[in-house]
Order: sequence, then C-alpha cells, then structure tokens
Amino acid sequence: MKKITWLFIGLLTLTFAMGVGFAANEPRTLVVSTWGYNEDKFRKNVFAPFEKENNVKIILEVGNNSERLNKLKMMKNSPVDVICLAESFALDGAKAGIFEKINAKKLPNLKYLYDVAKNPVKQGYGPAYTMNRTGIIYDSKVVTKPIKSWADLWRADLKQKITIPDLTITAGPAMIHAGAVKGRADFTKNDGAAFKQLTALKPNVVKIYTKSSDLNNMFIQKEVSVGIGLDFAFPKIKEAIPTAVFVDPKEGSIANRNTINIVKGSKNVDLAYKLIDWWLSEKVQTANALDKLDSPVNKKVVLTEQEAVGLTYGDKVFKKMKTLNFDYINGVMPKWLMRWNEEVAN
Repeated sequence: MKKITWLFIGLLTLTFAMGVGFAANEPRTLVVSTWGYNEDKFRKNVFAPFEKENNVKIILEVGNNSERLNKLKMMKNSPVDVICLAESFALDGAKAGIFEKINAKKLPNLKYLYDVAKNPVKQGYGPAYTMNRTGIIYDSKVVTKPIKSWADLWRADLKQKITIPDLTITAGPAMIHAGAVKGRADFTKNDGAAFKQLTALKPNVVKIYTKSSDLNNMFIQKEVSVGIGLDFAFPKIKEAIPTAVFVDPKEGSIANRNTINIVKGSKNVDLAYKLIDWWLSEKVQTANALDKLDSPVNKKVVLTEQEAVGLTYGDKVFKKMKTLNFDYINGVMPKWLMRWNEEVAN
C-alpha cells in the first residue's frame, strides 16, 4: 500500500512538473499595429525570425494611421503592444500620453541610425524604422527642360501637366512647403503666401490625387508628365516610363518618418524593446531594403546603385532632406484644410 501511495505521488509530481514545463514553453503573444501591406514579406524578414528566436507569437492589427491611433486613444486597456505610425500621428499619440518614453539604452542598434531617424526619441516617441521622401517625378521625354526646384512647378510650360497630392495624405504637407518656397516665405510665419502661390498653381494641375496608385496610373496613362510624390512610388512609374526621373529639389526633398512606438500599459515591454531593436538591426534593414519594403535608416546597410532605386538611401540623400515641423503642422492642420478645400481643391 505504501509503495502504491508513493508511486501515485511520484506520478502527480511528474505530471505537475511536465505541465509547468509545457506552460513555460508556451509562446508569449505580442500585438503589433501596422499598415498591413506586404504582410508576407514582413513576416519573412521581420516577424517569423523574431518569433522563432524569442518564443513569441506576433499578432498583427492592421489599418490606416488615423483609425489605428484613434482606436488606441479610445481603449483603456488596449491589447496592442507596439504600433507603427507616420510621424505626425506618432507625435499626436505622444502628446496624448499613450506611448512609453523610449529608453535609448535598451535599443543597442539606435546608435547606428541616421540622426534624423533617431531624433524622435528626444521628443518622447519611438524612432523611425524607415523613412521615405517627397520629391518631384517627371517624364524627361515630355518635359525637356529639367525641373530642379519646387518653384519650377509654376512654369508656363507645365500647364495641365501636373498632379499634386491632397493635403490629407503623407505627401500633402510638401505642397505647403513648395508654395512657401515659391512665395519666398516661411509657412510657420506666413502661410498665406504659400496658399496664394498654390492657388496660382491651379492652371498647371490636372488632378489632386489621394492614393499613390492614382499617381502611378496617371503617369502610365499619360494623363500627367509631372507629379509630386513619395520615392517608393517611383520604381513602378520608372518601369512603365523609362524616361521618368525622380528629383530631389535644390531646396531639399521632404523627409517622412515612419516610427515604431511602445504602447503605455503594455505587459510585454521587454519584448517590445527586443522587437524594435531587431527591426533596426543591419540584418533586418538590409532584407527589407532588398525586398523594396522599406528604406534603411541603419547606416551600416550597404546597397548597390541598382538596389537603392526607389529607396531613401545614403548620406547624400539624407543630407538633402528637409524635415517639417509637424508639431506646428498638426496644430494648424484644421485651418489649413479649410483653406485648401476653399482655395486649392475647388
């Protein structure tokens, strides 16, 4: 009887130990909020290797910037641990107090980033894990006189040849900058000068677009020969129109930062830091660049000229870019939208 009892206790102990072991090996869950494009390639380059190395299961929440940020603001106990947002939305979230203040010491790869990519950390939100830029695209076969400046958009030979981005999309604020360049004004002090010039630009504008795919289609269908757009839209245009060129205006192309942030209240802050540092690593940044997913912000990434087509890459490009004051822009955007709709988009 005593032997049976001890055998029973032994089996219970073994079962409990095995149960604890299985539980300890269960993967933790990390919820990442992002845009959802090219998910298969991001899974391959970023998420799947991280899951395997850290015994983690990554769940994606996808959508555009505004809907994901607004959802996060409204939920007291959001399941989201990490959120990727364009700069203006990240700044909005930081001001709303919904992000953890980043501890740079927990991101060893931060030191390898270009300053423009790591500067957001000083402002209370996450670093840029990728950047793109807004410049001018044109068909050099149709527009034989080179475009070198934002002010060139107002040239008489470009009448009914241009498409510009709507103010509400990522490339939109670049148009206020362009108007200010033409009006020789600082838009933070005199946005009226910028809007006056944008109104004067209307004879040259065929259409205001709201999606990068529309920009591509207008070029391909020969509706326009000049467009203001993001660099990542250029390769498809170049593929269809070999004579297309991307111009960084002499006053500077406009830098757009996509940031990665830790949600305040996350129960997986340690994993969130690990994921961000992994995403900023030379290995991941190179893989994403080669797949044309993201432009690398890690200075250790080395690409050939061909591999860099359509990407924001290299010291020369980063030095030419101009960052806009989104702290100011976010504050005046409601007023700008009213003027844009009344004076430019009508």
